Amino acid sequence: MAHVVVLGAGTGGMPCAYELRAELGKGHDITVINERDYFQFVPSNPWVAVGWRDRSSITFPIEKYLAKKNINFIASRCDKIDAENNKLALANGDTVTYDYLVIVTGPKLHFDEVEGTGPDHHTHSVCSVDHAEKFKADYDKLLAKGSGKIAVGAAPFASCFGPAYEFAMIVDTDLRKKKIRDKFELQFITSEPYIGHLGLGGVGDSKGLLESAMRQRHIPWITNAKTKKAEAGKFFVDELNDKGEVYKEHEIDFDIAMMLPSFFGVDTVVDVPNLCNPRGFVIVDEHQCNPTYKNIYSAGVCIAIPPVEATPVPTGAPKTGYMIETMVTAAVHNIHSDIEGKSRTATGTWSTMCLADMGDTGAAFVAIPQIPPRNVSWFKEGKWVHLAKIAFEKYFIRKMKKGSSEPFYEKSILKMMGLKRLK
Repeated sequence: MAHVVVLGAGTGGMPCAYELRAELGKGHDITVINERDYFQFVPSNPWVAVGWRDRSSITFPIEKYLAKKNINFIASRCDKIDAENNKLALANGDTVTYDYLVIVTGPKLHFDEVEGTGPDHHTHSVCSVDHAEKFKADYDKLLAKGSGKIAVGAAPFASCFGPAYEFAMIVDTDLRKKKIRDKFELQFITSEPYIGHLGLGGVGDSKGLLESAMRQRHIPWITNAKTKKAEAGKFFVDELNDKGEVYKEHEIDFDIAMMLPSFFGVDTVVDVPNLCNPRGFVIVDEHQCNPTYKNIYSAGVCIAIPPVEATPVPTGAPKTGYMIETMVTAAVHNIHSDIEGKSRTATGTWSTMCLADMGDTGAAFVAIPQIPPRNVSWFKEGKWVHLAKIAFEKYFIRKMKKGSSEPFYEKSILKMMGLKRLK
């Protein structure tokens, strides 16, 4: 009997646990360890930040749902991974041993990379439900004031740009619905070299479509933005040219700001020798297995993927839902192969698929593979994407409560877009 430990219970960790149970059957132990005792559906946080959702609608307690599938759960932070001896030291004082470890912690939100940013300082984030609620509190105060300046953007080394675009347009939509959009200025600041780059070198006509969407909503932008620091009510930004030279210096005033941070590896994972790259992301091979520790697998935002291309201001490559889903599936199947003494054969994909909400419409894009040249480069805008994202939220939360390992992207999005299943 093997003991498989899943470290993390987010949009990668929970499906991983369910897939492990479905793949391994009842003859092996599975334990999920997570710092918080609740699951949160992170893609809905921008809606929480403007009051379109609340905490209760996108979170639920983890333990009772895992228990239905005979999966153990420990709500505690992992303070140390002893990879040589297959042990985890937890903040609650417990020690957990494992035969196989799957690291799906997600990233550390590296606000310290830009001085003065983060919910504990002068800017907000929508990377967690706690952060989204903090924005909502200040947003309500600004609305009560009746006018103001709102800045939205992504910091240098950011790798997940979609939520920044989503949030800027969701705020715009919310203000228009309240018929007070004319009282507020919106400013977009991004480390991307151009609008619609998305950390992917663009997808289809993402540049033209997103620029048009931003102009239609009267949201001016600064690209190649090297945000240096934030103070109370002010960003200090260097706008670079294509050679990486300072083209223009900006001081941007705001009443409230949301800036997506760069990502870094979680401290506990970073501390393991030979596990991570210099930015703390877990190194894995094509089978999601770490080359140094053959019983450690990893998937999701916490793994090392090189940027698609060099940019004047550093940007990272996103890890979207479809990628994470396939990585998790590959890790699960390869763990099963390991247990049975068979060769690993399952691989994930670096192809990208995403549904981005834009308030009352949305944008969907597909990049196969993620790094150009591509077999498929597809980008479309329409109200159907907004509706699809709402449906996805409902579906995924229900799936996590039900304990299903059914792959959403394989069965739904690909079919919806008229694409064949990826091999």
